[in-house]
Amino acid sequence: MNLVVVSNRVARAKANEPMTGGLAAALLPVVEQSGAIWVGSSGRVRDGALKESFADIEPLGAGAIALLDLPAAHYGGYYEGFANSALWPALHSRSDLIRVSHEDYRSYREVNAFMARSLLRFRKPDTAFWIQDYHFLALGAELRSLGVTQPIGFFLHTPWPSREVMNGVPNHRELIEAMLAYDLIGFQTEDDCQNFARYLQTDLGLTIEDNVVTSRYGKSSLAAFPIGIDADAFATNAARAISHPEVVRLRKSVDDKRLVIGVDRVDYSKGLVNRIKAFDRMLDLRPTLKRTVSLLQIATPSRGAIEAYDTLQKDLSRVVTEVNGRHGEVDWVPIRYLSKGFSQTMLAGFYRTAQVGLVTPLHDGMNLVAKEYVAAQNPVDPGVLVLSKFAGAANELDTALLVNPHDIDGMARAIAMALTMPSPERRMRWETMMKRLRAGNVQQWSSGFIAALERTRATHESPAMHYDFPRARMAGRSFSMH
Repeated sequence: MNLVVVSNRVARAKANEPMTGGLAAALLPVVEQSGAIWVGSSGRVRDGALKESFADIEPLGAGAIALLDLPAAHYGGYYEGFANSALWPALHSRSDLIRVSHEDYRSYREVNAFMARSLLRFRKPDTAFWIQDYHFLALGAELRSLGVTQPIGFFLHTPWPSREVMNGVPNHRELIEAMLAYDLIGFQTEDDCQNFARYLQTDLGLTIEDNVVTSRYGKSSLAAFPIGIDADAFATNAARAISHPEVVRLRKSVDDKRLVIGVDRVDYSKGLVNRIKAFDRMLDLRPTLKRTVSLLQIATPSRGAIEAYDTLQKDLSRVVTEVNGRHGEVDWVPIRYLSKGFSQTMLAGFYRTAQVGLVTPLHDGMNLVAKEYVAAQNPVDPGVLVLSKFAGAANELDTALLVNPHDIDGMARAIAMALTMPSPERRMRWETMMKRLRAGNVQQWSSGFIAALERTRATHESPAMHYDFPRARMAGRSFSMH
């Protein structure tokens, strides 16, 4: 099987470059080791006719990366508009933040169609397409409309919300019907899978038997595939990273004090303001911990052109300044706030240095930072993971200190508990989590999905025989706003 992986964002295996997120970190080893072609945005746009415009095709381990310039006329509506101002807030159950126009949805579909046409370059009789994430919900249907009959699978890296929340997304019915063009639709957790199934049953009136839905498009299988990391490789990298100059500087600056670390993109789903408030509250509740511990919060800016993100960035800066002004002293700052990204190597060393990992999203599909923090720890003297129960990772890492990110006092007490936890308990909790990380690593995630896609195609009729394509309706520019 020739595998073509598609995502909006791609990554390169350059140790000194900042990693661009969980999806990129997870797919990088898959492509390097499997020989897949990874197709994604170059980060640039191009004016002119909507035709194939690959900027670069370059090797990546045994595989390759193909970077595509997306159409300038539709990129804003596709990316900042429908994908990140409608789908992203909805998928994270923030209906109040949905901001989208009729034209944004049109641009989203146009970019999905453009990507589909570009992918034909890589189609062979034994090709399988593996589409990633919410940017390309309709890509499978666009490929089918071009006559692609090869296996097409889809994996969603975010949560999938309740049907009531999805009903707030314009064109939700048309979009989710288009998703049924995929042979296999994968989710991070069983809860996500069940939420999607409830929408199909309640809003589309479809029947689901043995996790297979039959529609006018054919058959699609639904399943959960919790994404993992290469825990042993990450552990080795973390041990080596201790000698990295930046990590050495961090360790010297900490001296005999303890360090709590948080690493996130600036996003309202990550619960960053609540986290800062919880650390502040912890210092109030446990004043003896003052001057003994600092929080290193790495918050990489993202999507600054979207109002909600610009507002969040300002709120974070304000609350950090307030906490440092209230608790800080001339020789001690409680919160070190860094608004930039770091390479995977440096982050591994930072994780190993920190006695507590603070991962407290309000809602997250998985959150690989939690898994990376655990893998990076010194087995003899491991740190403690404080983890939101609303992250997908909490289903596996249940010996972390699980918290409700809306409960500021509860998080404050958990941070204090983590800082004072005795060594035997820390090792017991860490060993249990590490065992689970090894049992569900990224290689098993990818191979499990591909194997399931092959089985699915072996048992389903070809969906191309049944499709009444949504794209055909779009040709006349007739849209419905459900």
